[in-house]
Amino acid sequence: MSTPAQIKLRRAENLLELSYEDGRVLSLPAEYLRVESPSAEVQGHGPGQAVLVTGKMHVGIIGIEPAGNYALRLSFSDGHDTGIFSWDYLEELGREHAIRWRRYLQRLEAAGASRA
Repeated sequence: MSTPAQIKLRRAENLLELSYEDGRVLSLPAEYLRVESPSAEVQGHGPGQAVLVTGKMHVGIIGIEPAGNYALRLSFSDGHDTGIFSWDYLEELGREHAIRWRRYLQRLEAAGASRA
């Protein structure tokens, strides 16, 4: 587990930026974080129970709180605030951003749903 050295909310770009001591920087869009929230509301309570979150194109992050020394609790402009994003999960989201985002867009299309 790598703890970020710096955490910034870039409101103008709607990004959460995590900087690490080794020079890595993860820039995670608010919409991406919202649709990949680790909360039970999004992921369900077991395998195969995840729900497709739609209509979050304009969602923003309105609050960031530490959750112990291991995570962040993010509050979103749509009222969602129950996901605890561990450092490991945030790094995973950064590493897998392109794959996860492409999969999300495919799921939206298959469902006839929209990001807006």
